[in-house]
Amino acid sequence: MRVELEKDFSLECAHRLTRVPQDHKCARMHGHSFRVTVRIEGEVDERSGWLVDYADLARAWGPLHEALDHRSLNDCGLENPTSEALARWIWERLRPALPLLAAVVVAETCTARCVYRGT
Repeated sequence: MRVELEKDFSLECAHRLTRVPQDHKCARMHGHSFRVTVRIEGEVDERSGWLVDYADLARAWGPLHEALDHRSLNDCGLENPTSEALARWIWERLRPALPLLAAVVVAETCTARCVYRGT
């Protein structure tokens, strides 16, 4: 049986976008309560009855949370930290620990989000 699993995580981060006009509101430092959804997909293991343990997703997320939470994304290796850039940054760091990674969703508000499925 093929399934998709998702686990949500939260980040409180500040950022400013460096490639917008200076009078754009996002050129100023501001913060978001980001919600990050990590999605994996694959075949359920018949013996265990699951694809992976959700605790494995949380363990893989831990170092990223430590690196990003309550920080300025501009200071975390993201020169122009859009949601798109953040999603890709997260993907690149999660993929080695989660080979079944299918998507990273970064929601910067409750109505605006980016879905990144790797390259």
